[in-house]
This record gives sequence, structure tokens and C-alpha cells, in this order.
Amino acid sequence: MATHAEDLPRRYEDSMLNYSGFDTPEPPKHKSFELPGARPHYTPDRPGQVNHIALDLDLDIPNQRYTGTCTIRLTPVRSGLERLVLDAVNLQIESVMVGNLAQRFDHDGEQLYVYLSQPTTVGNAIEVAIAYHSDNPQRGLYFVAPTEHQPDKPVQVWTQGEDEDSRYWFPCFDYPGQLATSEIRVRVPKPYQAISNGELVETQEEGDAKIFHWVQKEVHPSYLMTLAVGDFDEIRDEWDGIPVTYYAQKGRKDDAQRTMGKTPEMIAFFSDRFGYRYAFPKYAQVCIKDFTFGGMENTSCTLLTDRCLIDERAALDNTNSEMLVAHELAHQWFGDLLVINHWSHAWVKEGMATYSEVLWTDDQYGADEAAYYRLGEMRSYLSEDKSRYRRPMVTHVYREPIELYDRHIYEKGACVYHMLRTELGDELFWQAIHGFVNKYAHKTVETLDLIRTIEETTGRNLRFLFDQYVYRGGHPDFKVAYKWDADSNLAKITVTQTQAKAGDKSSKSGLFDLRIPIGIGYVENGEVSVQPMTVRIHEQEQALYFPLPKKPDFISFDVGNHYTKTVKLEYPLPELKAQLKYDPDPIARVYAVEAIAQKGGLDAVNALADALTTDSLWGVRAEAAKQLADLKLDQAITALLQGLQDPHPKVRRAVVEALGKVKTSASYQALLEIVQAGDPSYYVEASGISALGEVGASKLSGIPDAAQTLGVLRTVLQERAGWNEVVRSGALSGVSQFKTSEDALDLILQYTEPDVSSMLRLGAVRSLGKVSTGQTKPNVERILERLEAIAREPQFTTQMTVIAALGMMEDVGAVTVLQGIADHIDDGRVRRRAEETIKKVQKKVEKDQAVAKLQEDLEELKKSNQDLKSRLEELEAKGKA
Repeated sequence: MATHAEDLPRRYEDSMLNYSGFDTPEPPKHKSFELPGARPHYTPDRPGQVNHIALDLDLDIPNQRYTGTCTIRLTPVRSGLERLVLDAVNLQIESVMVGNLAQRFDHDGEQLYVYLSQPTTVGNAIEVAIAYHSDNPQRGLYFVAPTEHQPDKPVQVWTQGEDEDSRYWFPCFDYPGQLATSEIRVRVPKPYQAISNGELVETQEEGDAKIFHWVQKEVHPSYLMTLAVGDFDEIRDEWDGIPVTYYAQKGRKDDAQRTMGKTPEMIAFFSDRFGYRYAFPKYAQVCIKDFTFGGMENTSCTLLTDRCLIDERAALDNTNSEMLVAHELAHQWFGDLLVINHWSHAWVKEGMATYSEVLWTDDQYGADEAAYYRLGEMRSYLSEDKSRYRRPMVTHVYREPIELYDRHIYEKGACVYHMLRTELGDELFWQAIHGFVNKYAHKTVETLDLIRTIEETTGRNLRFLFDQYVYRGGHPDFKVAYKWDADSNLAKITVTQTQAKAGDKSSKSGLFDLRIPIGIGYVENGEVSVQPMTVRIHEQEQALYFPLPKKPDFISFDVGNHYTKTVKLEYPLPELKAQLKYDPDPIARVYAVEAIAQKGGLDAVNALADALTTDSLWGVRAEAAKQLADLKLDQAITALLQGLQDPHPKVRRAVVEALGKVKTSASYQALLEIVQAGDPSYYVEASGISALGEVGASKLSGIPDAAQTLGVLRTVLQERAGWNEVVRSGALSGVSQFKTSEDALDLILQYTEPDVSSMLRLGAVRSLGKVSTGQTKPNVERILERLEAIAREPQFTTQMTVIAALGMMEDVGAVTVLQGIADHIDDGRVRRRAEETIKKVQKKVEKDQAVAKLQEDLEELKKSNQDLKSRLEELEAKGKA
């Protein structure tokens, strides 16, 4: 499952239990992952092995209801069972049969209790047939249809099972440890198509209806069963005799080919990388409306959000869609061929699917691009660890399994796989991965299986890495200082783990024990050499001395930057400049960019300006642009203006965003020209429009008044509708910068109306949160009223966007709205995010109240001082008299 469409998608005051069962300490600065109500979760007792699940469904699409029969063939693992307990939430159960005999049953709305008239006999299979129906389902199976406000919305039906939502659309034993074959026979009105897992074995016409019969012969869990219905354009492709098909809304065939056309090449790539030929009879990808995720890797039939479909212009700098396709395809091995036996081990599949994005980037775009992509994944995890919570990657303690689907299991999981590769080397790493996939194909796995497979296939014991990065939370925070002693030709490198307490070497110290390569860099006649020396870093502070023949030009800490960490470089400026110019590792150059910016001054500006125009990787050039914005010198602005000519759109985007932070008449004029002329890239144009609003709202000398800038933004909103509303959403973001303007608020509110296209409306909802902080109390009430109304709408993305907007507010009323969301919305992801945001807003409100009280006290003090001064003057006057 991928979340990065909107996320996309990621701490502890309380201790957690790690893999070994010992308390794992976490620094008190991190918030707890465990919310009230969290408890340990374990796989339920197993009554038997589910061999096969057969669904026979009749969809009444106009009335958004369906009837069905679910038949489960089960081989009991023990004799004498008199009751079966199945998951069946909000389904209307009509009857339960075993063979030809009706069975007594109870249904409490969540679980179905079947009382067997004949107790089980071990080894003797039984078939349980459950007739049921569902009217207007809210989870599991979703109906999409045109509405009064969205008359062009297509008619579609689709399902979503992960984590435990299959129980909402058919009765089942809904946990990942049960693997069975399956089939779905579904009756739909013409002309709709029905796509599902496995092979299409039969289609029948029956009056105005058509019956599709799909059979999945390979075992898989219930959460990977799927159904997608709609009137789609179909593109047929193939890989090595296996059908590969793409489905998209009518009229978007070219976008579908552009988005998914590399799939056969990807299947070949991952079959080779994972050492196992693609295991299923076909691979289908269906792009659907209003999907709750970026994608879902149902066995042989991935569902994707239609927002991933890109037009020709979006293809210039949108790699997210390509990586989404790669991510979901990689799951056909990690997640579908190898199935996790419990949600707590979801990182095993999600981490590899996310790391597969790095692997595909490397294959298609080169090692430097892959390294920078991996840095982005590491930063994504680090952001969640810093701002949201810290947790072990493997934990059984949560409220709902979906809470585990965060940046710890996706992005940090990818980083863990990369560290395993670093420790083993390429040959042994792929040897271990091939062994893992082949040994556990069509079986369930957990983290320990991966550890043992590594040991069995390579002889290496990497439990130390799992203990530090998987079974406990966190990462090392390194501070690295360097000095050169010319008298003794010694390089002194001091490494400090700032996350740990000085002098504490206990198991609760938070120290990491790693072998880190430190590179000594030399530049001679334009040739660069980096001599790595691996050292053990295991203390809170270590002074390392390296006798060298001559002074190095630069020092590279963690050569290749393969370990998950933060690092602050405290090197002299000449060494940092040399590293930025010559270090072959792009991540090292990024760290040099950050350290140089911290130095400040003209030398720093010149070094970053040079990197902005000369570095070979667009990512480093973009990082230089971001840092130049914080150096408030004229030369920095000049360098940024030159960066607007960069051929790479992602660099130009970084430059216009940086110009938005500079706020001068020169930056305003440059941004205005971009807004007026446009850019080949949607994203550059959108960022330029947003940045224009940011500068235009600053009220600084030489910048036009608010009305003029708002007029420009209003024109964009009226004239530039386009792909996924990227450009107009940028305009709304620009409007939201005018935080004290009622005109700006009125303009944003216009685009929150229900007849506005969904992507633009979401941009307007986000902008309401941004604009709220400078508005009058009555206007804040208007914002809250609108957000509260929109929060009642059922779409997941809408609810999450409302929560994000409320989180930007600084009014106690936002807490009330958020509490209503947390209390009344069933989705665990929405509820958790609402509860976290409540704490965030409360903290801001309390801070504002404290500041207000301080200001009030200060005014009282001033008044008292003034009274004292007046009395003193009066006494002095009387004394003189």
C-alpha cells in the first residue's frame, strides 16, 4: 500500500517493549506513539486452514447496494469445534449453511458467530455458505457516482481491504495470516467492466447485465481480494507471455499509457532483482476515482488513484506516478508472494516496496539520482520522528493496525534495507533477498524470518542492526568536528552522538554502535580520491586521530552516507567548500551545502552560488537554492535570479520557492514575470504563483500593494484550470499569504463550494487554514463554520485536508471541530490525525494565551510604573514648595 498521493505520507514519553522484551528507553522530547486505548494485538486463534473463498455478488449500482453469498472452505485443525467466529462488520446476514444444513448464528454487527450443528473433525473440510447484503456501505466497498455538484463524476465501484476492511464487504477471517485461493463472480449492469484478482475464466450476458467470473489460484490473504467496476478505457500490454493491462476513465488512454507504460520493463527488472519470476497469471492496474490511498497492491490487480495519471506537461518533472507504479508492483513480491503474518511486521513489505523506488531510480536515472531519492526518504522519516512521534518499527501495541502505516515502516524501512545492503555488500545482500523470496514464496513471514534467512544464506549475523534500528526507535544524531595539526600531520575528527547523555554507557543511553567509514579526500590535478577508513563509533564522544602524509582537502563522514542519521558538520569553511565542489557523493555535498549556509557571509554565498550553477546533480543545485534564501545578502539574490535559467524544472522550482522567502522588489518582479509568462512545468509555475503571493503580502518597500497582487492571483484562478489543479492551487496558496485581508478570505471561500473541482477545492481548504491566523474573530468563525461543514463529507482525502487546515489555526474553536471529527468519524487514520492535531492546536492556543497574559501583565506593570512616577513627581513638587 502506498500513501504518498496526499501524504503523501511518518517519540516516546512512555517506554515500549522491544523484540527482546526489555524496556526500550526513548528521550523524553519525543511524543508517544501510543494513544489512549492502545493495547497489545496478536493474531487470533486459528480454527482451521481457510482453503478457498468464493464470492457471488450482484451489484445494484444505481441504488448503491449489493447482495451476495460468501462460501468459505475450511479444513479444521482440531476436532470438536462447535462454533466459528468470523469478521463481518455492518453486513446484513440472511442465512448460514454448511452443506445443505442451515446453521444457527448470531451477529452483533461486528462478528458473526456460527454454531455448527456437527462439531468439526480434524482434517475433514467443511464449506460455510453465508448469504448477506449491504445497503449504502461506508467502508470496504465504495460506490462512486455523479452528484448534484459533481455531475461529471464517473460511475465506479471499488474495494479496499488493507488493513482490516475486507470484513466490511464480505464475511471472512480478516487477518493476514490466513492464505487461501479465491474467486469472485459478480453481476454488473452493462456496459461496465469488472476487474478482480487472478484470471477471467468466464463472462456471461444476462439481459441488461454482464457476469464476470475471476479465479485466483495462488493463495493470498483476504485483505488482498479486490473488485473494481467501471466503464474504462483498456490498454493491453504483455511481459513474457503474461497479460499486462491498464484501465482508466474513458478519454484518458494516452495518460494511462504515459503513466503505466513502463510496467513490463519493471516486471522484468523486479523479477531479476528479487530472484523470482513474477508469480501471477496477469498484472492489471486500475485507476479509480476518490481512492483513499495512492495505490493498493491487490494480488495481480493493483488499484491506483486516478490522480496519478499524468499528461504530457506533467511528465516533465513528475516522477511520483512512476514511483507509485514501481512501489505497487514490487509489492507483488513483498506483500503478495510473501505475506506478513501480522500487521506489526508490515515494514518487511512496505520497506522493500519503498526501497524498490530507489532501486528503480538507480536503474533508470543513475546512482546519483538514486542517492538523492534515498536522502528524501530518510528526511521523510526524520521529519516524522522529530515532529510527530518516535517508535520501534515492530510493535504490537496500537489501537488499529492502520496506525502502523507511517513513515517509520515506509521510508525508515527502506533505509533499513539499504543499511542491510551496505553491511552485506551487493552480492551477499541479493543472495539473501533471493533466498528469502524463494524460501517463503506463497507463505507468511515476519521480521525474524528475514534475520534468519540472512544468517542462513550469508553467514552474517546482523541482529545488532535490527536491535538498534528496528526493535527500538530513533537513530544517531552525529556532530562531526575536524581540525588539522600541521606540526604532527594529524587529522583530529571528533564525533559526538548528541542524542545520548554524556558519560552514560548503559543500555538506556540511546547510544548507537556502528562501524562508519570516514573518507580522507584529496584533490590533485583535478583528480579526486577518497580514502575510506572504517572506525567503530560507539561512545557519546570520540576523538579520532589520523596520521596523514599531508593535509586533506576535505573529510567525508560516512562515505556514501549509507546509514540513517542526522549529521551536523563542524568543519572549517575551506574544507566544506572543497567537499561541496569535489566529493563524489551527492549526499555529502548536500550536507556541505547545509554546513556552509550555517557559516554565513559572502564566502558562503559565493560557494553556494557556484554550486547552484555548476553542480552535476540537480538535487544539489536545488539544495543550494534553498539555503541561499536564508543568506540575506544582495549577492544571494543575484545568484537565485541566475538560477531561474536552470534547465531542470525541479531546480527552477526550488529557486522560485527561495525567491518567495527573499521578499525584495527584485524577487517580486522576477516572480511576476514567471506568473505572466508561465513555465513548461506545472510545478514551477504553481510555486512561482504561490511565492508571488508570499512576497506580495510582505508590505515591504518597493512591492506593489495587496490589491494589485491579489488581482494577479484572481486572474490566474479564473483562467488557468488544468491538470490536477496544480497551478490554481498554487494561486490559492498565494492568496492565503494575505492573512489580514478579508478580500483574500472571501476569494478562498469561493473555491470551497461543493461544485468546485475536488483537487482545487482541497487546495482552498488548505488555504483556509493558512489565511486564518491573521483574520478577525468573526472571520475566524466563518472559517471554522466552513471547515466543520466540509468535515462531514465522507471522502478520506477531504477529511484529512480539513484536519491539516485546522492544525494551522490558532483558535480554540479549531479544537472543538477536531474533537467532533475524532468522536464521529470511523476511519482510524482520520481519528488519530485529529487527536494529534488537537494537541498541536491546544499547545499553540496555550502559548498565545500565555503571551497575551504576559502582555496584559506588562501593561499593568507599565500602568503601575506610570502611577508611581506620577506620585513621585507630585511628592517632589510638594517638597520644592
